Amino acid sequence: MDRTLVLDQGYQPLNIVSWKRAVTMLFEGKVEVIEEYDEDIRSVSITIKMPAVVRLLRALRWRRKGVKFSRINVMTRDGFRCQYCNRTLPVSDLNYDHVVPRSQGGKTAWENIVTACYACNERKGNRTPEQAGMKLCRPPQKPRSLPLVTFRIDTTCIPDAWASWIYWQGELELDE
Repeated sequence: MDRTLVLDQGYQPLNIVSWKRAVTMLFEGKVEVIEEYDEDIRSVSITIKMPAVVRLLRALRWRRKGVKFSRINVMTRDGFRCQYCNRTLPVSDLNYDHVVPRSQGGKTAWENIVTACYACNERKGNRTPEQAGMKLCRPPQKPRSLPLVTFRIDTTCIPDAWASWIYWQGELELDE
């Protein structure tokens, strides 16, 4: 296994990181190891077990600078919805669009970027929505915060070491 489950201080799943990142966090004093894999990690001077589950020792500090501009944060702000046709789509079917194209002086900033499906983005082309005869569902703005986004785990490949820390969705079958 090359993944490590990160828990918050209250033992709730928070993130999945590489084992290398988990070891770095361990040596920086940021986490404690809760579960280990059987595999050893060796260096010249030490040998440790590969961490499977770690827990943060301190609460995360929230940024006061505002929400970081990124493709996934734009999609989160827009609800993973095309801002032209209003369809909710998976991330793989969305990209982001400059409302005022860069060729017309548009900037890559919160106030000029929206989530768009590939069909609407192609239809709009290198024009403003007005020039293309299209209308935005919602004008883009810089968000003050974003909703908490949960991560999804493929339940078919969860390591055994994570089983006690993942909360299952759905029903359990009872043997009678």
